[in-house]
Amino acid sequence: MGPLSAVLARLPVVLMYVVRNQTASMRDEGMTGETIGDYLIRRLHEEDVGHVFGVPGDFVLGLFKKLEDSPLKIINTCDEQGAGFAADAYARLRGLGVVCITYAVGGLKVVNAVAQAFAEWSPVVVVSGAPGIGERVHGSMIHHTVRDFDSQRKVFSELTVATVVLDNPATAASEIDRALKLARRHSRPVYIELPRDMVSVELLPGREYVLPAETSDAEVLRFAIAEAVEKIGSAKRPVILAGLEIHRFGLQHALAKFAHATGIPVAATLGGKSVFAESDLLYLGLYEGAMGSDAVRDYVEQSDCVILLGAMLTDINLGIYTAHIDRSSSIYAGKDRVSVGFRSYDGVLMEDFMQALSEHSWTIRRPADFEHLKHPGPFAAGERPMTVAALFHQINAFLREDMVVIADPGDALFGAGDLYIHDGTHFLAPAYYCSLGFAIPAAIGMAAAAPNLRPLVLVGDGAFQMTGMELSTIARYGMNPIVIVLDNDGYGTERPMLDGAFNDVHRWNFAEIPLVLGAGLGIKVGTETEMAAALERAGTNLQSYTLIQVMLERNDHSPALSRLAARLGERVAKRS
Repeated sequence: MGPLSAVLARLPVVLMYVVRNQTASMRDEGMTGETIGDYLIRRLHEEDVGHVFGVPGDFVLGLFKKLEDSPLKIINTCDEQGAGFAADAYARLRGLGVVCITYAVGGLKVVNAVAQAFAEWSPVVVVSGAPGIGERVHGSMIHHTVRDFDSQRKVFSELTVATVVLDNPATAASEIDRALKLARRHSRPVYIELPRDMVSVELLPGREYVLPAETSDAEVLRFAIAEAVEKIGSAKRPVILAGLEIHRFGLQHALAKFAHATGIPVAATLGGKSVFAESDLLYLGLYEGAMGSDAVRDYVEQSDCVILLGAMLTDINLGIYTAHIDRSSSIYAGKDRVSVGFRSYDGVLMEDFMQALSEHSWTIRRPADFEHLKHPGPFAAGERPMTVAALFHQINAFLREDMVVIADPGDALFGAGDLYIHDGTHFLAPAYYCSLGFAIPAAIGMAAAAPNLRPLVLVGDGAFQMTGMELSTIARYGMNPIVIVLDNDGYGTERPMLDGAFNDVHRWNFAEIPLVLGAGLGIKVGTETEMAAALERAGTNLQSYTLIQVMLERNDHSPALSRLAARLGERVAKRS
């Protein structure tokens, strides 16, 4: 190595020496600077974050110790992916969730959960430890490193709206603020990397980060509203289709105000279930193509003006593309675009568009006749073997206003679409990205975010085997969700698509898991009366979690999945 190369190689160390001496000089002048780690924690607390989910490791131990001594509460999960799912659920309710992990072996394990958060507009803050700046110049290979020290940041750059590395005390505060503000604005994840030798470095005075204002073009907004008002006013059978972006950007009030000002009925997508009160007399129910009820599907598809508000047009929301919406007569407002018919209005924000619609002077119309969604009422349990249909009937009768339903992808999710959710955003599911194993870790995040709500978790036996041992975390922190395992001997949703031994899983005695953990109540049921008794016991078991293992026939499916299969079968028959 030549003289110049040696100097360049040691440049980070030289810079750190200068920085630390400058910081010492500031102290000598009476300035008591805040450390980078302390500032990050303070800013998270100011953003109404009360909990941090994660798994410790040597590159992040210094920050974990600071977190332990802070107002924030650490919730250690069994695995990093579980921590990511918990932070996602927390973010969906509180507006910001945090997962804190070590470098590479922790960071790369949380990638799947962060990908889901990005896809479903959930503002998760990923805080990762990393090798120290000073130790990177010695030429040795540092454990956990994959390719180079920037590899992990590059991975997260594809899954976040901001990636920052806190390697400069003069810019660290500004970078932290930038990341948090962008997470709030876009309701999507951000990545903050903190080298371990920078945690206790004092901040230097730097320029405050100011996020440029995001506003609609007033003239374009005026034209968009004028065209939308004209289209809605001339329609004979308009309908609103609401989606999950309504919740992510806090637009539930604007949605309700617009619906009540116009008298236009509201349907919701599966991903947007509960963004509009299901007790409201204007609520139609779920629109999900062939998976939904015929009445809701017919009302939406016969509409001459479908007003899609925050609705992601995904294959799941559209019943695997069995939905039929006339784009030429529709109005669409989402985070990324606003359009009326085939005309797009660039520079118009969904928030401004919906606010203007809700504040317009409307004439309340009487909607075309429709059957308002009603609670199905009590369930008369018999000695019949459990079926998926009976299970969801019984859950419907059992649900209380202080419960939040968390559904894992698969038939747990499809069946949950028929549940009657009490007012408030009390339904949680990854209905777009659909990562199995979400629901049980999500119950941790939900219990931390809203201890007044009791999670009711619906999960298949295959999905449970991926992340179900996060029940250990639930037991450790004294949480009391009700976990219902749909035990149908494998990946039941995939069997109608293409079956084989690859859809089988090893059968677990789920109800015995509390014996392993030394906490919780486990119940195995095979009949309707046993299920009724199990739900009653679960309702009174407030001190710990309850796990109910529901034995189901392997080819039994929810009414929603059966409707979809029948409709797809009709389509195939017509083509042949």
